[in-house]
Amino acid sequence: MMGSQTAPTLRANGRAFAQISRFHPELTAFRRDLHAHPELGFEEVYTAARVKESLQVCGVDAVHTGIGKTGLVATVKGRGGNSTKMVGLRADMDALPMTELNDFAWKSAKSGLMHGCGHDGHTAMLVGAARYLAETRNFDGTAVLIFQPGEEGYAGARVMIEDGLFDRFAVQSVYSMHNWPAMRPGTVGMTSGPMMASADRVTIEISGRGGHGAHPYQTIDPVIVAAHIITAIQSIVSRNVRATESAVISICAMHAGDLGAMSVVPGKATLVGTVRTFNPAVQDLVERRLNELCSAVALGFGATATVNYERIYPATINSAAETLFAGDVAESLVGPDHVVRDLEPSMGSEDFSFMLQVKPGAYMRLGQGAENGVGNCLLHSTRYDFNDDILPLGAALYASLVEQSMPLSVPV
Repeated sequence: MMGSQTAPTLRANGRAFAQISRFHPELTAFRRDLHAHPELGFEEVYTAARVKESLQVCGVDAVHTGIGKTGLVATVKGRGGNSTKMVGLRADMDALPMTELNDFAWKSAKSGLMHGCGHDGHTAMLVGAARYLAETRNFDGTAVLIFQPGEEGYAGARVMIEDGLFDRFAVQSVYSMHNWPAMRPGTVGMTSGPMMASADRVTIEISGRGGHGAHPYQTIDPVIVAAHIITAIQSIVSRNVRATESAVISICAMHAGDLGAMSVVPGKATLVGTVRTFNPAVQDLVERRLNELCSAVALGFGATATVNYERIYPATINSAAETLFAGDVAESLVGPDHVVRDLEPSMGSEDFSFMLQVKPGAYMRLGQGAENGVGNCLLHSTRYDFNDDILPLGAALYASLVEQSMPLSVPV
């Protein structure tokens, strides 16, 4: 057991929450062990081994490893024995390439690596759900527990799908959740339709003609071209995208010349940024306008510009029926006053979107912030830590999605 354990202050309804709360200290110790041993996408060797070991101890029916490189899938069959229905539950496992500045006992033991987004907590919650489901089996069907690698920029969900995830485990629906520091513990949020935006990477290569900074008339200055392109790009959303739609274009990095060469006009400049949208039609529009605008602005200065537009993650789109169902399940645990069914979509992105392109399902937020709803550590912060108090609730929510979607014909 790692770190001190305290009795949980968070309360919820239902047998699943009550039973999972009994092994809350073990879940906390497991989560903190994962936190101390962070691993990047497709490098989750220690994490996958710990998950496999824990699942086997929990008594699941089978553990399938190596799906999507370091991904795992566990199955638990209900006691009904009559249904072929399968429901998927997904948790991400990977950490981030950042340095942790916390000083508690379970801080990262690896320099430059950190669980700064709470995937250690998501994994622990799904292991908790696995233990409860294996112990009780109060459902008719099969629970498919998906432990996914590489969410942070590696598209691990897509890799698992390409590796036959849903061919081997033909779930009818799939659910996932993410901790949310901006919401109070004990609250759950979701919305039907767009939940998170697509994430696209834009690289703009500008070619001019370099020369001496004292004789700029002899050059075609790509820095000037880059400045005009950056400014012009800001008009795409305000003048091309409908006001009722959403889009974000951010140029986040620029490279041109050498900081040690104050009088050298470079021959090239590179801009890198991101585009976020919910609607594929808006995504297409932004890509087209970026190509047109960058080329035209550069041409006006006698330069050239090429745009490399990479679609990294699609938008996370919750299906209506599954979102309604997930909200009802959440209400059964925490009551209607603590479930937000029209949560404002985020312009952040999530590779669970790949699963929702293939299967109906819902992505949820699980509050973990301060009681006033304002967490003191945002996601991807160097001082972030998962709130262990919400582990039983997250595990119970996972388990209840299985029990209520595949109920026994004669309830126990």
